[in-house]
This record gives sequence, C-alpha cells and structure tokens, in this order.
Amino acid sequence: MTLPKSAKWAIGAVFVAVALGGSWAYAHDEGGASAQSTDDAYIQSDYSTVAPKVAGLIERVPVEDNQHVRRGQLLAVIDDRDFRVAVAAAQAELDSARSNRRSIRAALDRQFSLIAQAAALVDADSAAIALSSANARRYRALASDGSASVQEEQESASRLDADMAARRRDVAAHAASGQETEVLNAQLAGANAAIARAEAALDAARLRLSYTRIVAPVDGVVGRRSVRVGNFVDVGKPLLAVVPLDKAYVEAHFRETQMRKIRPGQPVTVKVDMLPGVALKAHVESLAPASGVTFAEIAPENATGNFTKIVQRLSVRIRIDPGQPDADRLRVGMSVTPTVDTKVAS
Repeated sequence: MTLPKSAKWAIGAVFVAVALGGSWAYAHDEGGASAQSTDDAYIQSDYSTVAPKVAGLIERVPVEDNQHVRRGQLLAVIDDRDFRVAVAAAQAELDSARSNRRSIRAALDRQFSLIAQAAALVDADSAAIALSSANARRYRALASDGSASVQEEQESASRLDADMAARRRDVAAHAASGQETEVLNAQLAGANAAIARAEAALDAARLRLSYTRIVAPVDGVVGRRSVRVGNFVDVGKPLLAVVPLDKAYVEAHFRETQMRKIRPGQPVTVKVDMLPGVALKAHVESLAPASGVTFAEIAPENATGNFTKIVQRLSVRIRIDPGQPDADRLRVGMSVTPTVDTKVAS
C-alpha cells in the first residue's frame, strides 16, 4: 500500500523536527541562559520541636493548634509539686550549711581571744619568773652569811621552779591554741565547700523547677500539637512544633546543568501554586555543597556494572524578601516555581 504524498511529507517533517530538536538539545548550553527556573521547589522553614527537660504530668496547655505564639510564651505546664519540694529541701540544706559556717566563724573568733589570753599568761609567767629568780638569788646570798634561814632559801628556789613550770605549761597551751586555729580554719574551708555544694544543688533544683514551664523558643505558629492535659510526658518526648513562618524560605532543586551562573545574592521571582497571579520577590541565599544523592542512606555505586548517566540536582536556598503582604500566606510544604535572574552578578 502506497502512502499519500501528503502523509509522506508529514512523516518527513516529523523526522526533521525530531532531528533538529535533538541537535538543539545536544548543542544547547542550558547553564548559559539568562534565567533559570524549576518546579522542583517547596516552602521550608527551620521549625523548632518542643520537648520537656523533665518528666511529669501535664497540668495545663494554654495554646491551641495553629495558634501564633511569641518567643517565651507559655506552651504547657508540668505539675511542679515534687520540684518545689526539692527546692525547699535544697534551701534547707543551704541554710544548715550557712549556720554551720557561722558557728565555726564564732569559734574561730573565740579562739583568737583564747590565744591572746594564753599569750598574756605566758607574759605573766615570765614576770613571775623574773621576780622568783631575783628572790632566789637574794635568799641564797642571805643564807650564805646566815641572814636568812635555809628554809627560806629553799622556799624561794621552789617558788622559782614552780613559776618556770607554770610558764612551760602556758607556753604549751598557747601553742595548742594556735594549732586549734588551724583546725578551725580547715573546718571553715570545709563549711565553705559545703555551702558551695548546697548552693549548686539549690540552683539545680530551681532550674529543674523552671523546666516545668515549657515556653516557645521562637516566634511562630503552633503545629503538630500532641500534648494534652493529663498526659504523662517523658524527657525529650516531642510535644509540639513551633514553625517560624516569618523566616520561611524556598528550597529549590536545580539540575546541575542549570547551576553554572547561579550565585548567592541574585534576584528571584517566586510563583506560588496556591496563589495564582502572585509573584513574590526573593533572592538566592546559598547553594548546597553537594547533590542530594551524596547524603543518601544508600549511595549509588557507579564503579560496578553498567553505567547510566543521570543529571543530578543541587539544592538552592532562596530567601523571601521581607515586607510583602502575600508572604504571610505561605505555609511550609507549598509548591512554588522560582526563577533566578542570572543576568545580575552576585
């Protein structure tokens, strides 16, 4: 069966078009275009997952799903009675440690008085010895010529010996008083250390008490709220997320053949699928250091078997310019189409 002439011309035209298109695609430098666009792009945000630092029973949840919250705003309250008891016990330990230090300081002050008293006794003993020594010499001289009795000479010598013994006793007591001061100083150092430990324990108890009030880490919108009054929560269990929509950005995945002229700082026009006719202004913030497959759990192994070249995609972070009313309508996960103006140098 012979095809009509018109059909032959049509088939020939198709083959020519395919050949020309293939030649253009082969020779075309995609990366040299003045604008680069992709529909593989979505709204993202670095949201914060809120989790408790202490375990306990949820007593109050003063926020609702999708509610706007400010940084520091109360999100949930854990029953704090056990933690208040711990704070009171730590405060009592601190008060006891401080009382013990005051007692040691008073004893130390008293010991200084005892040292002064012992020193005075030694001085008095020295004066008594000086008098006893003079009397002993005098009675010894008198006894030698018969002016004094032997008994008086012996009594004066005995008195001198007694006074010297008393001084040795008081010198020893004075030394012991000084050593006791060292003991009290050591006790005072221990009391100071005990106070430091008690203060640290009190600070830790107060800190754990503060953890019973869970607050928003950033400004944003509450999402994925699973916490309810009466729930028992464990440390680190996610309760909700706070999404800072005012810091939303576009994560776009461009083919590697498009990346040659894309630079940080270049202007971008972002069209949002949900907002027909709206074009948001933005700019390229940063380029990913590697393609997505680089960080895959199971990376492809191209060194074995047959190889098929696949064009890779790299992530480009695009920051929405502030002050645009329609930007408030963006939500994480929305599909967008960004177009980068590569004519503008970075």
